[in-house]
Amino acid sequence: MAVSIRMEVNGQQMSGETEPRMLLVHYLREKLMLTGAHVACESSMCGACTVLVDGKAVKSCTMFAVQADGSKVTTVEGLKQNGAYHPVQEGFWEEHGLQCGFCTPGMILAAVDLLQNNPNPSDEEIKHGLEGNLCRCTGYQHIVNAVRSAAKKMQR
Repeated sequence: MAVSIRMEVNGQQMSGETEPRMLLVHYLREKLMLTGAHVACESSMCGACTVLVDGKAVKSCTMFAVQADGSKVTTVEGLKQNGAYHPVQEGFWEEHGLQCGFCTPGMILAAVDLLQNNPNPSDEEIKHGLEGNLCRCTGYQHIVNAVRSAAKKMQR
């Protein structure tokens, strides 16, 4: 039995039908073709599927699409505005905060949430803000540097 849902995704109103048990990550990837949120552990351990729901970082593998009905969802694809990358995206590029890139969309969205709530975090606060997102490549220091750089850019 399909259920109708409606949400704003990356600034655009979207509506469609979904099975009640379809996870938000699968809805975004399969129905809306937004593949930035990655499917990895499907148990909320890695954070590769992180998106913003009503401005808060959410692991979309733990949320049903129907739970996002009426919400504003932002994926990594929606951060670029008027052809310009978000300062967090720029920070990851400039500070080499990515290697294979698999965790990067989730890390970026977790960092956006962190900086919305704490525009000038210490390194320890950055680490704490990102602790729900795992990276197997970088060793994290470049990611911390990227978030710190983005924080400075966002304060200008």
